[in-house]
Amino acid sequence: MQTHLLRRLAAELVGTALLVLFGAGSVVATLTVGGGQLGYADLGFVALAFAIVVALVVHGFGPVSGAHINPAVSISLAVTRRFPWAEVGPYVAAQLVGGFVGGLLVVAAFGTDAVDLGMGATTLASGVPYWQGIVAEALGTFILLFAVMALAVDTRAPIGWAGLMIGLAVALEILLIGPLTGGSVNPARTFGPYLTLSVFGGDVPWSQYGVYVVGPLLGGIAAVLVYDLLALTRPAERAAAEASYTAETPSAPQPPGSPGSPAPTQAPTDQD
Repeated sequence: MQTHLLRRLAAELVGTALLVLFGAGSVVATLTVGGGQLGYADLGFVALAFAIVVALVVHGFGPVSGAHINPAVSISLAVTRRFPWAEVGPYVAAQLVGGFVGGLLVVAAFGTDAVDLGMGATTLASGVPYWQGIVAEALGTFILLFAVMALAVDTRAPIGWAGLMIGLAVALEILLIGPLTGGSVNPARTFGPYLTLSVFGGDVPWSQYGVYVVGPLLGGIAAVLVYDLLALTRPAERAAAEASYTAETPSAPQPPGSPGSPAPTQAPTDQD
């Protein structure tokens, strides 16, 4: 395996570990000081923690590995041929391992109390059916991949905004679907705390894990396809669309003497 790929995989592992440590870890911290309760205002601070750590990882590891830190991102980009399918498997494996390492670091920081408090694991809220959880996760991942396409993939994107806006997109989706599913939008983010709970004997809702795989994949793939279709991110597509638009749009009459207008007819003179 190439050294360059190993470095990128290491960046994905560390980046995902940081995501789980400071993201899921913020849930544990909130429950610790809140007596085991998590209100909507508390969810806002959790969303902020996720936004900050995502922004930092994107800025830090974006030039190294792309800072996917999410299997749904790697697979969605591969669908539009912006990421090689041959590297999807290694990337996803590194992200899953990173999620588990992040879970272990949460336990290292809070002790086994983190296990008792649920490790910040995402679960369906009471009364939320499986299908609704998939829809919620798909919608949340849609806005995340929309931000990725608009700020990190599209060559017309303003420079320097990707980390902040992608982080804010994560915060946004948590504020919307967090009360329903926890707002994971990331199979690795859910996998890490689940596996950590299993290792330390906690109660793990593995039967719900499909929600956090199917939903993000559906939403992510839909986002990249829709953005590609509407925004025409590839230069060749934009050039073809502009040429087609120019050909179909009638030119406005131009005043004599302007570039492209017919030469004015000269009046006869006495010398003709």
